[in-house]
Amino acid sequence: MYPTVEQLENYAALAIQVGVNVQEGQTVFVTAPISAADLVRQIAAKAYDVGAKNVHIEWNDDECTRIKYKKAPMEAFSEYPMWRAKGMEELCENGACFISIYSPNPDLLQGVESARIATANKTSATALSKYRSYLMSHKNSWTLISYATNEWAAKVFPDRSQEEAVQALWERIIDATRIDREDPIAAWKEHNAKLAQTVELLNNKRYKELHYTAEGTDLTVQLPEKHVWLGGAKANAKGDLFNPNMPTEEVFTMPHKDGVNGTVRSTKPLNYSGQIINNFSITFKDGVAVDFSAEEGYEALERLLNTDEGARRLGEVALVPFDSPISNSNVVFYNTLFDENASCHLAFGQAYSVNIEGGTEMSDEELAERGVNKSLTHVDFMIGSADMNIDGVTQDGKREPIFRNGNWAI
Repeated sequence: MYPTVEQLENYAALAIQVGVNVQEGQTVFVTAPISAADLVRQIAAKAYDVGAKNVHIEWNDDECTRIKYKKAPMEAFSEYPMWRAKGMEELCENGACFISIYSPNPDLLQGVESARIATANKTSATALSKYRSYLMSHKNSWTLISYATNEWAAKVFPDRSQEEAVQALWERIIDATRIDREDPIAAWKEHNAKLAQTVELLNNKRYKELHYTAEGTDLTVQLPEKHVWLGGAKANAKGDLFNPNMPTEEVFTMPHKDGVNGTVRSTKPLNYSGQIINNFSITFKDGVAVDFSAEEGYEALERLLNTDEGARRLGEVALVPFDSPISNSNVVFYNTLFDENASCHLAFGQAYSVNIEGGTEMSDEELAERGVNKSLTHVDFMIGSADMNIDGVTQDGKREPIFRNGNWAI
């Protein structure tokens, strides 16, 4: 039965040493579902082994979350505990690192009134905006990992028994995170080095525009001047390397907030706040989503796009080859951490200031002048496929193939 004790220890060690790269005397903040207690205990032990000062753990429970959404008065969703928001900001200011174990139940909030979800999302995003800015500017180390839960596994493998589904999901997690390798940490260093080579190539190209074509997609994305491609390990404000996502297969940058035109169609379901959005299409004009459709989850998509003005614009463009480990598993995970690393994707909302030269030192006004999108939300959605072609347009107007038939052509 997966995972073995050794694999769980490997997973915890990866989160601590590669995910957030804990330093001597550092505080570690962990958020996790209560079902992941065995992994969290290993994470705490590994953190202290490498010199962490404190490990703070915040538990969450999907059933309690659903109970609140179904039974609490509407005004409850307009309130956020500011003591928590201030606490998260204080942790960032004091140099803490953050590990989130993300194992969503994709159907958790089916049947919940959409106004409740929209209000809660906006309230939370507003209260935590300063905390999020620390992470999105990479001032603090953070990482996102997952844990196989019964509810998530049942969604991914609905035709299997609960035990078989959980085991199958663990097998995919273990493979994608390389924790079954003889030396997982060395395997991650090798993987990061390969991503760094692709990042260097794209940064040297300095494309001014990307053109995506596939079934249902014909989209042009302008890139800001001095945009920066990133992928794999990043450096925080102190220069310590960390991996925000485990697994990761992407390289990414930002679009110009006013420079997206055309139509793009999703290729995988999006799990957004416990509701599924599937087979959706978005049309952009001068950066703004002006029309959209969805075969499933139309109201959830509408709610996302109406979060604020910036939610109708893009904040990220990411490239992932179709011939990649997670994609080749032929599994839809209903978990953005995995699905976005199996597919080229875009993100509605907030851009990462690290994706433009000097961005972390710029004011909001300076970022806006350079085409950087601002929003309370940042939601990735998958658009890659085996028939996707992407061209890069150089500064002198020359078109070059970047992707052909879903894979790298450079």
